[in-house]
Amino acid sequence: MIKYCDLKEINNAFEPQLSQTVTESVMSGWYIRGEQVARFEKSFAEYCGCRYCIGTGNGLDALRVILCAYREMGIMEPGDEVIVPANTFIASILAIIEAGLKPVLCEPLNDTCNIDTTRIESLITERTRAIMPVHLYGLVADIDPINNIAKRYSLKVIEDAAQAHGAKYKGRRAGSLGDAAGFSFYPGKNLGALGDGGAITTDDGTLADVARSIANYGSKERYINEYKGINSRLDELQAAVLNTKLPHLDSDNEKRRAIARRYIGEIKNPHIALPPLSVEENHVYHIFAVMTPWRSLLQDHLRNKGVETLIHYPVPPHRQQALREYSHLQLPVTDRIHNEELSLPCNPVLSDEDVTRIIAAVNSFTP
Repeated sequence: MIKYCDLKEINNAFEPQLSQTVTESVMSGWYIRGEQVARFEKSFAEYCGCRYCIGTGNGLDALRVILCAYREMGIMEPGDEVIVPANTFIASILAIIEAGLKPVLCEPLNDTCNIDTTRIESLITERTRAIMPVHLYGLVADIDPINNIAKRYSLKVIEDAAQAHGAKYKGRRAGSLGDAAGFSFYPGKNLGALGDGGAITTDDGTLADVARSIANYGSKERYINEYKGINSRLDELQAAVLNTKLPHLDSDNEKRRAIARRYIGEIKNPHIALPPLSVEENHVYHIFAVMTPWRSLLQDHLRNKGVETLIHYPVPPHRQQALREYSHLQLPVTDRIHNEELSLPCNPVLSDEDVTRIIAAVNSFTP
């Protein structure tokens, strides 16, 4: 069976350095807010082209802390609105709700599955304070129109870059394209830790200071609490892992692009819609998503051919019980994507032979 994402093999590619780094971190006796975290924050800020990086416990917290910081700064108030794609993973929406704000769901584009920038302006009200584009599947959202709208209406732009480590838009990396960005380092990400982890990137020094405090119980100085904060810190062990992997991120992303080029060039099945071929630097193919009305049949067919696939994501946020207050919304594009999406394996440890087998299996499918 060709696994969708073989984390053991992916991490083996970093040996023996990975084990050495982990052992050194464990033996150091320092596990929270130490040298590894400081090194990673500096390196990742430079990599993204930002002045500041603040490590957090996970990607959801990264977004939530950004929004809470804006509240503490007086830029947002409880009940203010944040426009977000309707077809995102639920974490984007939960971050807004947990910060005391209101998500406003925007339909995506049919082809890229990223937010439809032509629909944003009609959703803006007097309570709108931010737009949160999600770089879904690893493809950077069309950020220039979003920034232009934000400028006209004095809104913040907060990137959900959880799937887009290393992706670029006109030469600038995800994480540096808006006012702030949230990243996830969940183990399966293009830059993955060995557990949960996240980060905030920004050029705003005030936001960075407030966000760092909020993520540390609302405290800059030990036992002195300025804000009602949370405990969400990137730990030394995960930072050590990320420090080991970060120098290889660009080459790993290029391996993903090479696989995607083969899929797009060699899959010829008329029953399956492929993602559009994008400007290469814009996409890091965290997920290679195909669409078909016969998803279950295709998934069963590929399993029988020895290919594991995943669905990202089977139930859209507005259909979730947890967000039943949005169940009245008519979001046909979002519903179609969530009903038809299937993710093919696309990761740096796939061999050429694996890719050839996957392509042949997809091409042999008939509903």
